[in-house]
Amino acid sequence: MPSQSLLKSRNEVFKEIKHVGEDVAISSLHLFHGYMDLPPLSFHGSLEEQCDEEEEPEEIEPVLKGVPPAYHQYLDVLSKVKAEKPPPHCACDHHIKLEVLLPPVGVIHSLSNQESETMRAYILENVEKVFIRPCSSSIGAPVLFVKKKDGGLCLFVDYCKLNAVTRKNRYPAPPMNQLLTIFNRSTILSQIDLCGEYNILRIKEGDEHLTAFRAKYGSYEYLVMPFGLTNAPASFQNLVNGIFSDFLDIFALVYLDDIMVFSSSEEEHVKHLSFVLPRLRDNNLFVKASKCVLHSSSVEYFGYVVSSDGLKMDSSNI
Repeated sequence: MPSQSLLKSRNEVFKEIKHVGEDVAISSLHLFHGYMDLPPLSFHGSLEEQCDEEEEPEEIEPVLKGVPPAYHQYLDVLSKVKAEKPPPHCACDHHIKLEVLLPPVGVIHSLSNQESETMRAYILENVEKVFIRPCSSSIGAPVLFVKKKDGGLCLFVDYCKLNAVTRKNRYPAPPMNQLLTIFNRSTILSQIDLCGEYNILRIKEGDEHLTAFRAKYGSYEYLVMPFGLTNAPASFQNLVNGIFSDFLDIFALVYLDDIMVFSSSEEEHVKHLSFVLPRLRDNNLFVKASKCVLHSSSVEYFGYVVSSDGLKMDSSNI
């Protein structure tokens, strides 16, 4: 158990933190380690330098084998290191508009040993990535857990009460029946899945305290958009539509983190992907190599198998 003096010091630091930065991230990590009776951390170089470390060759080479040579110049969009850095602020930052002054405060549930370990690991990892920071917000949502297939736990924040008092963003989602008919004229398809999901968007400055969650180890607020916020899909779709607006329905379709590129020939497809990949790089978007399909005659897309022959239900879903 931490001493009373340590608890006092911890609470004082939380109140003093106003802005995210290298000093805040590192001091928060040291503080969390001390509170949890973990070994002290040792940092060599700046946080930015650590984030910019090159990936090991053995991590890149397997990816190279699955990527046509024409796209090797864009391999930085597959960087796992860069994908885990906090994104920059942009015009599409997630803004939370409330219909009432403040949502109510959530309760802190009692936790099992497994839940405590999962929460501790989650907080440590996301403070280190500068995705969350300690806070002294007057509000806070409760934390819940969902069992994974492998027996582990997935932590999520229950934003039901916040969502109930949030003004809804009615940004339109692409109608799936129209999206799928566009593929009929295509013979070559590529599917690109983005890393980070909702975390590729920042919370608008000044709104971070509204994302606060309460844990047995203190209160924390998000600097990136978390899962569970009512307008998160709308903000995400707004971002990707803006980035790929001049490609949409011509040779690309974008639905949240799923990008489809379609062409009528191999030569045309190389050209189209050579437009899409640098656009990802220029907007700090990164790709999950394991979930990408390049230069294929058919792809799976939201329960369908799409090819030049049309649409078929994915047999694995029947």
